Amino acid sequence: MPTPAPARPAPASSERPGHGASERPKAIARWLLVVAAFVLVMIVVGGITRLTESGLSMVRWEPIRGTIPPLNAAQWQAEFAAYQTSPEYRKINAGMTLAAFKQIFFWEYLHRLIGRAIGMIFALPLLYFWWKRAIPAGYGPRLSALLALGALQGAIGWWMVASGLIDRPDVSHIRLAVHLSAALFIFCGLIWTALDLRLLARNPAARPARLPGLAIAAIAVLSVQIILGAFTAGLDAGYAFSSWPKMGEEWFPAGGWRAGWSLAANVIDNPVVVQFVHRWWAWAAALAVLALAWQAQRAGIKGPGHAVATMVVLQIGLGIATLLSGVALPIAVAHQAVAALLLGSVVWAAHGLGRRA
Repeated sequence: MPTPAPARPAPASSERPGHGASERPKAIARWLLVVAAFVLVMIVVGGITRLTESGLSMVRWEPIRGTIPPLNAAQWQAEFAAYQTSPEYRKINAGMTLAAFKQIFFWEYLHRLIGRAIGMIFALPLLYFWWKRAIPAGYGPRLSALLALGALQGAIGWWMVASGLIDRPDVSHIRLAVHLSAALFIFCGLIWTALDLRLLARNPAARPARLPGLAIAAIAVLSVQIILGAFTAGLDAGYAFSSWPKMGEEWFPAGGWRAGWSLAANVIDNPVVVQFVHRWWAWAAALAVLALAWQAQRAGIKGPGHAVATMVVLQIGLGIATLLSGVALPIAVAHQAVAALLLGSVVWAAHGLGRRA
């Protein structure tokens, strides 16, 4: 009687008994969407910080010690004294009371605190999933890159604030645009990765989605509009003209173009030109993302397509309302929040098209 062949050992698995293979990608996807929601909150608070001119109230970058706010009168006086050495206080807010300083300090402190919270909410679960060997193959480097980008974003934020602490009482609008763009890139990366993982949870053989050509074009055009929006905020260009569709009595105001400046300098640094371009590039961005929404609808991806179309209409309405209201704080903040939601909807639609390609 032949000797039976020895049984092959079962392949090593990190799965716990009773814990389905699809549950782990699903859990990681949910966690990433929670982190994305926190990033959205931080973008909104960042908009409030900018619109209330609060961003330069904290003149030191203390990643650890800065977590604890002033707790007594002496600490508040020390913080206020540090602010009084800044260009913003000397050139704009001379004579500000301690009570008024506490109001602007609150928004910048909250903005930084949320940033620290996001770091913890991302890093600690990531370590847990790594320890449990729950991260699917190929996703470790991507999650590590998102963590590194989050850390870099903190440095970019301080780089932006530092530009207003030397000799000018305002942050660089270019650095502001970099800071906002980095936050939105992380926001989109979290959403895209979560969608890939949800797809993997449904089908273990699924591969990450690819970014279709139309989606690349739509995101590029929309990104230009968002950068122009950051320039508008950083230069206070929204206050230049509070009428629509004309700028005052003209489509383009006389004297708005600075003849001694180059085209690039006018488009980047001239508040009148920046507002003009931001007004009209919006229609190019709307057409680009609506084309993506239409293609998603044709492919049967109805939810993301509807979301993109809805956000486009809402965003255009908020943009016009922001101008007509003289940049009223609630409307302007909603305008920035919906810009992030529109970009997230575009990523959602693009992912749907990419996984069906």
